[in-house]
Amino acid sequence: MIKQWFKSGSPWIWMTGGAVSISLISVLGLLAMIAWKGLSFFWPSEVVQFELQGSVTQQTVIGEIYEREMVPKSRIEATGIDLSDYDKEELERLLIKTGNREYVDLDFRWILETDIESKTTPTALAVFERSKNGNFYGYVEQVIQDGKVLNDNNIDTLYDLVDRAVELNEQALDLQNGDIGHINYELERLRLQEKAYALDDELTDERVAEIAAEREKLRSEYAVLEDQLFALRKQAKRDQVTVQDMRGEVVTLPLYQVLDVWFPNDMSFLSKLGHYFVQLGKFVADDPREANTEGGVFPAIFGTVFMVMLMAVIVTPFGVVAAIYLHEYAAKNAVTKMIRIAVINLAGVPSIVYGVFGLGFFVYVLGGSLDQLFYPEVSPSPVFGTPGILWSALTLAILTLPVVIVSTEEGLSRIPSSVRQGSLALGATKAETLWRIVVPMASPAIMTGLILAVARAAGEVAPLMLVGVVKMAPTLPLDGNFPYFHLDRKFMHLGFHIYDVGFQSPNVEAARPLVYATAFLLVSVIITLNITAIGIRNHLREKFKSLD
Repeated sequence: MIKQWFKSGSPWIWMTGGAVSISLISVLGLLAMIAWKGLSFFWPSEVVQFELQGSVTQQTVIGEIYEREMVPKSRIEATGIDLSDYDKEELERLLIKTGNREYVDLDFRWILETDIESKTTPTALAVFERSKNGNFYGYVEQVIQDGKVLNDNNIDTLYDLVDRAVELNEQALDLQNGDIGHINYELERLRLQEKAYALDDELTDERVAEIAAEREKLRSEYAVLEDQLFALRKQAKRDQVTVQDMRGEVVTLPLYQVLDVWFPNDMSFLSKLGHYFVQLGKFVADDPREANTEGGVFPAIFGTVFMVMLMAVIVTPFGVVAAIYLHEYAAKNAVTKMIRIAVINLAGVPSIVYGVFGLGFFVYVLGGSLDQLFYPEVSPSPVFGTPGILWSALTLAILTLPVVIVSTEEGLSRIPSSVRQGSLALGATKAETLWRIVVPMASPAIMTGLILAVARAAGEVAPLMLVGVVKMAPTLPLDGNFPYFHLDRKFMHLGFHIYDVGFQSPNVEAARPLVYATAFLLVSVIITLNITAIGIRNHLREKFKSLD
């Protein structure tokens, strides 16, 4: 009976199904853990005030509970602490985020349960999110508006003044990065243009006068915009708030450094939910701060998507043309077999090797040659002879090229030869048959190869570290200055951002939740790109279904 059951193949079906189920559960569990650890970071946790006793030096500690863990009693006693009065074999200790990092040695500290005399959550405790030095925790004492202390119910006024300061800072930043940045870009263009004329012996007096007049016009516009910028910054610095911290001292916080303020112990569930989505939106839409341990990841999102799309534009035509040549035109001989073996082997080359190749060939050889031919006026500063997003896209295009070639060849081989013969019999040329019949029918397979290429390229980090990715990019590869797409610029990437925050951060505890949040965001970006490609593939499959 058992022998017949094994011969029927049912055990192998159950084994395969079980393995697939376990793998799926593992992947979903991993994603759920990453999502929970990352997304829960933005929920407004309650702020606790601890009154401590024993041998600790600080009697009052205010902060958020970040982590709880049980520690063996023997391990604590080994540090010299006397716990003979406690019968527990394990004691709980809490990791507290105290913030206020400019006034305390560390903005995270461990507290043992034996040191806690009392624990309260006063509704008056405020959390100030700042552009520098992280969060600040304390009790609001006074709100100072334009040098005058407000004596009325000042919490609503505080919200309004914070919003005002944030709006003024955003206007100043938009002015600095927009109009002023454009003038700086034009001034640099004029300088390089003048240098290029001088190198070509074409710098006439008339051209010197034109450049000088245009430069003077730009400088006058710059002076006006600079005055506006200083005025906005001065208005933003108008107001302050005084806060009593856990040391019992009153600290004055300038509101131009405050991004948000909330009272988590006094918030309802709906208020916390609204605040949660606001913080989540800031994480997606804002720039990073404090060595990437705070703020958002928008430049990394933009850089990842832009680089992957540029890679897809490069790799698709090259991969498709190579596959068409190998399958439709190349002779079936030893050379063709060697080429196919080489293509397959390329898929197994470590990605860092592609990075070294990209740095040596694309950046130094090709980029350096472009600089010598087209940008001699910029010398000795490189334009394309330095790592940038173009070389990153080309490097990943070579890395994913075997995937596109193999997938496209598989799609071409599935098209019946009778389709080609029928087209030729009706008078079409071989080229017309390929581009009007064969390639459209193979387009779902081409999209499959592109999906696999996008999935791999979006998660690659090692080669990008050599050919273009950086910790902080001052500008995006896309802006309002001609030619709008600046492919020579360096960029940020979600994968490298995870590595940098997780392993290079000066504040490991503060960065840990951002590692999970960024990892979940990277997975979400890859899934979104893949779903889009799958949708296009399914549309093409239905469109050319009648040709099968």
